[in-house]
Amino acid sequence: MRRAATLALLLSIAAGAATVVAQRRGFGGGGRWGQIPIAPNTPYDGRFTFVRVRYGPDYGYASQRLPWSHDYPAGEQHFMKILNELSYLNPHTEETNILTFDDPQLFKYPIAYLCEPGGWTLTDEEAVSLRAYLQKGGFLIVDDFRFQHWNNFEQQLARVLPEARVYDLDIASPIFHSFFEIKTLDVPQYYDPPPPIFRAVYEDNDPSKRIMMMINYNTDISEYWEWSDTGLKPIDESNEAYKLGVNYIIYGMTH
Repeated sequence: MRRAATLALLLSIAAGAATVVAQRRGFGGGGRWGQIPIAPNTPYDGRFTFVRVRYGPDYGYASQRLPWSHDYPAGEQHFMKILNELSYLNPHTEETNILTFDDPQLFKYPIAYLCEPGGWTLTDEEAVSLRAYLQKGGFLIVDDFRFQHWNNFEQQLARVLPEARVYDLDIASPIFHSFFEIKTLDVPQYYDPPPPIFRAVYEDNDPSKRIMMMINYNTDISEYWEWSDTGLKPIDESNEAYKLGVNYIIYGMTH
């Protein structure tokens, strides 16, 4: 209860701290109604850094037409402010990095975030590099895609890990108890029809081993992160999205 109350308070703190971000991105955020220049990557300094994975053409900006950039940068900036208040990770709260799967720099960061895999395509080099990243201990969070996008995601996953099995998760999975005690997976989501579906790829296809890839299917938790400073969504809904995100980071850093 104390953690839940703390998170509710932090949401209002984050909302105030994010005013400048909200004004900069304008209504819609994440480049939805325009183009937001992509900030330069912050040099590696050992601190936790939110890493978003880019695929396809690089135009130097984030926009609605570039699915990998949805909710950038407000989503991850808001989330890192929450994580900073709840943990000792001391993450970068303003600076976030954008990398490709074949960038050697990716191996310096234990956790990466992939958005909108319905349009995800991999080069052969990226597929090989992502496989090595996961097998060496990397943890990938996949978020923001609908029912009709599963086939493409599955095809790309098969190029990375041909032997991989995808498991449906239930509330008993340790990832939902790594920090917050998640009570239900029937959480609010943006897509219809519900419910959101949570899936995972395990190391060696063994559910007793670590999750290498956490998959938020038919939902979009970063949308709640992005909009949590606007009042357009109830605080309770944003709370659940932040709780899931925090649990993923703590799990990824401890497994």
